[in-house]
Amino acid sequence: MSERILVFELEMPIRWGDMDAMGHVNNTVYFRYMEQLRISWFVTLGFAPDPAGQGPLIINASCTFLRQLEYPGTVLARQYVGAVGRSSFETFVDMMRTDDPGAVCAQGAAKVVWVDHSRRKSVPLPEHARQAIVTPRLR
Repeated sequence: MSERILVFELEMPIRWGDMDAMGHVNNTVYFRYMEQLRISWFVTLGFAPDPAGQGPLIINASCTFLRQLEYPGTVLARQYVGAVGRSSFETFVDMMRTDDPGAVCAQGAAKVVWVDHSRRKSVPLPEHARQAIVTPRLR
C-alpha cells in the first residue's frame, strides 16, 4: 500500500433532511459528502468540471460505515491521495464530526482517472495536475 497524503479538508453541516427513518444520516448521503469534498478540492486545484476539456473523473467509489452520523452536527471530511499512476490516482476520505474529530464515522475511497471529456477517453495525467494533487491545501 502506498503512503496516503492529506491534501484537503472540508466542513459540511449535517442537514435534517440527510437523515432517514432510522434517525441517522442515510448511507447515500455519505457519497454526497464525499462528492462535495472532492469537487471542492478539484475547484481549488483549478480542475473545475469542463465537459469540453480534460480533467478528473471517478470510475469507482466505496464507503465503509463505522459510526452513525446524526443531526445536528457538522461533518469534517479529510481528503487523502494514495498511489498516482500514468492516468489515474487513488483517493481516500475520512469523515468525522467536528465535535469528535478523533472518531472516524466513515471511510471512503475513489479511483480517479484523468480523461479527455470530448473524446471520452483516458489520457496521461499532465505534470501540473500530478504536482497539484499531491500538494496539501489545508486551511
